Amino acid sequence: MEKVSTVDALRESVRALPRPLALVPTMGAIHDGHMALVRRAREQNASTAVSIFVNPAQFGPGEDFARYPRDLHADLALLREAGVDLVFTPSAQQVYPPGFDRWVDPGALATRLEGASRPGHFRGVCTVVLKLFNLFRPDRAYFGEKDGQQLLVVGAMARDLDTGVEIVRVPTVRAGDGLALSSRNARLSPPERHAATVLWRALSLARRQFNDGVRDASSICRQMEECIAAEPLAATDYVSIADAATLDELDSIDRPALVSLAVRIGATRLIDNIRLPGEANNAP
Repeated sequence: MEKVSTVDALRESVRALPRPLALVPTMGAIHDGHMALVRRAREQNASTAVSIFVNPAQFGPGEDFARYPRDLHADLALLREAGVDLVFTPSAQQVYPPGFDRWVDPGALATRLEGASRPGHFRGVCTVVLKLFNLFRPDRAYFGEKDGQQLLVVGAMARDLDTGVEIVRVPTVRAGDGLALSSRNARLSPPERHAATVLWRALSLARRQFNDGVRDASSICRQMEECIAAEPLAATDYVSIADAATLDELDSIDRPALVSLAVRIGATRLIDNIRLPGEANNAP
């Protein structure tokens, strides 16, 4: 496995990799969710590259940029064992050199949910992802379904700006108790880790209600909020049931829907989601 940290070195290394080339963009603190992306990428491509960059542009004032988990040595060991060909570990100065002043407008999809709670977040995400696409020129890029809105926003950007990159979605990887794997989970104390299962309990409640024939989105959201409120260490940021393609909030679940939520467990903010198929298909 080769590791490079500069844009010039990356361009040279990428030219030597056999095609098709897969890119797995990460912010490090590699866990089994990331490894699922890597495994899928290796199955489908001749070469697999991973970027590790905690992107300051997608963190707002007062967010957890300084506290975001970082363990580059452990990350590299895991990626080497997994058979990754190339890892890019740039500094912020490599990604955003002095005088940098060009940003991607992430569009209307980015104004809701995470975009509303974290203004500027998706501008930072789309800008760094587009830069990575320009640097790696990958054939495919791999993203987890846990970040459901990010998948939609990045997919729309890749399509609208003619990147030629196929966006591959990979199912969320969960712990045995249902908690979606996330680098931020490492910041949870044992009581907080136990409390964090409330996200999955609320999403599971929504799925049960849907499978029992309930289609009133506001009723399901209220029950999810009550479920979260019953956990003393949890505070709801948002609960949403939205059109799975447009993220327009739904009154009735009569089409494929994204059920998503953001919850603070102590000082750590976690997100998760599930998809519901809509009225035409009642399968879970």
